[in-house]
Amino acid sequence: MSQSDMDRFRRRCGQFRGLAVFMVVSVGTLLALAGWVRPLILWRRDGMAFSGLEVLADTIWNLPAAFYLFAVWSIGRAMGQLSKGRLIQPTLASALRRVGIALGLGGLASVFLVVNLLRLVKPGTGGYLHFDVPGMTLGMIGGALFLLGRVADQASRVQAELDEMI
Repeated sequence: MSQSDMDRFRRRCGQFRGLAVFMVVSVGTLLALAGWVRPLILWRRDGMAFSGLEVLADTIWNLPAAFYLFAVWSIGRAMGQLSKGRLIQPTLASALRRVGIALGLGGLASVFLVVNLLRLVKPGTGGYLHFDVPGMTLGMIGGALFLLGRVADQASRVQAELDEMI
């Protein structure tokens, strides 16, 4: 890879990091506001009492999104490190593990945790399992990414061991 190609790659990594930060901040802010705004709108429009349970229910409903935003943040962080010239292999292994854990936990939260916590907050709503195919898919992809991150870590250690022998 020529120096100009490497410079272009680093510049694009920096741009992607900026995009990831923008996404996490903007979507995170909207999710945080939505947890408070919807109950306030219901209170103003319908005269319903402002309920902390509604805020809690909205927070629980948005729990998987928090994990997914952490995954995006982790990708952005890795891209920022690459844009500063950090080595690709250790950055990639670390990012794969973090993103994998975040996606896996987000998928698990989406399928199992959200519906059961909502049943505790609002009795009589939801079942025991939410058949959320995107959540299940992201959970499986997260598990695979975590395992690939472990493989990349192991390959890095083996490479270092081989380099010491030479």
